[in-house]
Amino acid sequence: MGKNVQHIAAPPIDELNQLIKLFNAGRFGEVEKQTRLLLERYPNSGYLWKLLGSTLHRLDKDALPALNKAVKLLPNDPETHFNLGITQKSLGQLEAAVASYRIAVKLKPDFAGAYNNLADTLQELGQFEAAMIACRRALELKPNYPGAYFNLGNTQKDLGQLDDAIASYRRALEIQPDFTRVHGGLLFTLNYHPDLSAEEIYRLYQGFDSQHCLPLRPMWREHTNDRDPNRRLRIGYVSADFKHHSCRSFIEPLLAHHDKTQVEVFAYAEISKEDYMTARYKGYVDHWIPTKGMSDETLAERIRADRIDVLADLAGHTAGNRLLTFARKPAPVSFSWMGYGYTTGLTAIDYYLTDEVSTPPGSEGLFAEQPWRIDTPAYAYRPNSDMGEVNGLPVLQCGHITFGTLTRSVRINYRTIRVWSEILKRVEGSRLVINSSNFKEQMMRERIAEKFSEQGISRERLEIGYHSPPWDVMRGIDIGLDCFPHNSGTTLFESLYMGIPFITLADRPSVGRLGSCILHGIGHPEWIAGSEEEYIAKALELSNNLERLAALRMSLREEMSKSPLLDEPGFARKVEAAYRKMWKLWCENHK
Repeated sequence: MGKNVQHIAAPPIDELNQLIKLFNAGRFGEVEKQTRLLLERYPNSGYLWKLLGSTLHRLDKDALPALNKAVKLLPNDPETHFNLGITQKSLGQLEAAVASYRIAVKLKPDFAGAYNNLADTLQELGQFEAAMIACRRALELKPNYPGAYFNLGNTQKDLGQLDDAIASYRRALEIQPDFTRVHGGLLFTLNYHPDLSAEEIYRLYQGFDSQHCLPLRPMWREHTNDRDPNRRLRIGYVSADFKHHSCRSFIEPLLAHHDKTQVEVFAYAEISKEDYMTARYKGYVDHWIPTKGMSDETLAERIRADRIDVLADLAGHTAGNRLLTFARKPAPVSFSWMGYGYTTGLTAIDYYLTDEVSTPPGSEGLFAEQPWRIDTPAYAYRPNSDMGEVNGLPVLQCGHITFGTLTRSVRINYRTIRVWSEILKRVEGSRLVINSSNFKEQMMRERIAEKFSEQGISRERLEIGYHSPPWDVMRGIDIGLDCFPHNSGTTLFESLYMGIPFITLADRPSVGRLGSCILHGIGHPEWIAGSEEEYIAKALELSNNLERLAALRMSLREEMSKSPLLDEPGFARKVEAAYRKMWKLWCENHK
């Protein structure tokens, strides 16, 4: 009888207070150990299960069973449902997370944090209008809530309301100036703005450096790396994308072909959920270092301890970046490449790895780093294994030209809509496919269709939706249309591989020149336009020669396979030669 009473009774308040003190101090390992011991005595304590779940989440351990147990024991506790939602979202269980957050706000209607997390999850699901409502509710409850302004900005960005998004990010920064994720979100969004000049955008990047990075310079220390210019180099790659992600098509070709007699490879992986691609990456590198939960200072010290010679940032201002680690100068040489497409704004990073087409001579003043140009292109692409064979030209079957763009909504602006609408008007009976995850919801499809309607394009000429993988969608496209001023990314490589030529507009370095870089890489610079008028003309020219278009359909994959775009070993040699030159320069300057 006494034992059963013990199971029902709550743990002593002094023991709970001690656990809370340890939790607040970030001593999660101790909290887990002591909570488990207490649960042996009080297995029906919902609070202990809740505490264990929150602790395991912070330790990147499986928190779901503990939090599910806590919810059963504390069904009317809003914070428990909130914590369960956080863990579900981190595991990619977005619908379940939405349900948990909705229960939390039902139990506690003034729970601003739950509304904010609900908005974040709805935004990830592409339910942007519902996300907007949740953001607004969070801000009604807590008017100076920087996190809610951040999520509001993210939602506005995906809706194409870039000026509103920029205003929301700026409001968040007024409230919390050291909120670096918001500052990064602002910079990320500026890249897509159709009207800002490259110079205006770069000035705002410099502000990130001044505010968050330059104050860390007093922490810089002399590097003690062996200054032998010809020895095997220790290369570190810092990324949150060592998993199934579009960056796989570019990171894997490099890591898979490194000459291990020349380089020793370290991967600093900012990931919490591993997958099949993570396992492959681990097989390519010599050292795998999980960094989730490490502070920027701790990671910087680890990189120093590993005696990294050349450190690569593969994220820029995208999610999971560790730019504040780079700001501490943990390696003698550092550079940014691939994952972002533009400068980081950090003067602490030495180089931006690029090529002459992406970053033309004369554009150095738009980069905090020194552009380090290798032979065009500054990428090698590995196609997905499930893309299948190239099909015949769709127009020959259906009788009308189909243009297509597989891109996120943020890249589609009034300029692209105006130009694409003009092409549709001039090519009789033609259709336009717009396909990406942002258009899985009906609201987004109708919103973009309305913008075309304003340009005189009827709804039946648009095929808007989301299909993953997109290979069958591509099989229905004759000609690809790239976005501007920020070009599309991986889908441009995929289009060529599926036999689809695309038209691009050379715009701002370097986010507006990726399409140009790819077309130079495959040997078709004739599809690069210098103006909107020329873009339209080039699209018309391609659509008017079906015989040429059919021949291209059948030849582009082979052309691509023989080009530098698919030359994985050749690309690895180019990059390793760059590392060696970077290193030799550092050695010469630090004798």
